[in-house]
Amino acid sequence: MLLRLTILPLFRLGFVFEEMHPAWQALLEDKRELLTQILVRYSEDPNAIPARQNLLRAFEYPPEHYRVLILGQDPYPNPEHAIGLAFAVPEGTLPLPPSLGNIFKELRNDLGVSIVKTADISVWAQRGVMLLNRHLSTSANNSAAHLNFGWGEFTEAAVAALCRVRGKNLVAILWGQKAQELAGVLKDARVISSAHPSPLSSYRGFFGSKPFSACNKLLLELGEPEIDWSC
Repeated sequence: MLLRLTILPLFRLGFVFEEMHPAWQALLEDKRELLTQILVRYSEDPNAIPARQNLLRAFEYPPEHYRVLILGQDPYPNPEHAIGLAFAVPEGTLPLPPSLGNIFKELRNDLGVSIVKTADISVWAQRGVMLLNRHLSTSANNSAAHLNFGWGEFTEAAVAALCRVRGKNLVAILWGQKAQELAGVLKDARVISSAHPSPLSSYRGFFGSKPFSACNKLLLELGEPEIDWSC
């Protein structure tokens, strides 16, 4: 009976590790078993979000693709908002989650982007921005419910791997204490740090920090193309 209970969740999960880009699979091979253990726990939570097919969405592109890393904490607790990319929501979402609304306010103040057409920042990933949460799942309507699943170890390994590939040609934007815990792992990257865009902390250093123009300035210094932050 115990064997059956162990096998069935794995069967439902499928070959999850193989859903990452092959370059990430090679870099994170030693975390395969950890990911399997995490996903068994994910499958046991009937309210787990994001949806199974979006769980590893941040690893769709190879590490070479990413010039910028933005670190979040965990998915939005609203199941309609969580899509597997940090701070991103489905196109056309209204009202916006407060953190994303504050990101857009700072974007307008920083770069003069006055019209947000779709509210879909997933296009940033296509342009070279890795939108990675420290913890890739939670339970619906329950923030930080999966903090003890092992995601922190997995995503720290992913950030370290990204640094090995990109080295000094990476700009990391760390919003808030949880993201800043990985500053040591990012010692070879150019790092921009500030308070989190959450309404609880945005007025303590996020607003006015101008992370988008600062990021593009660093990219140009590195000989890398700027990011198009429009959306």
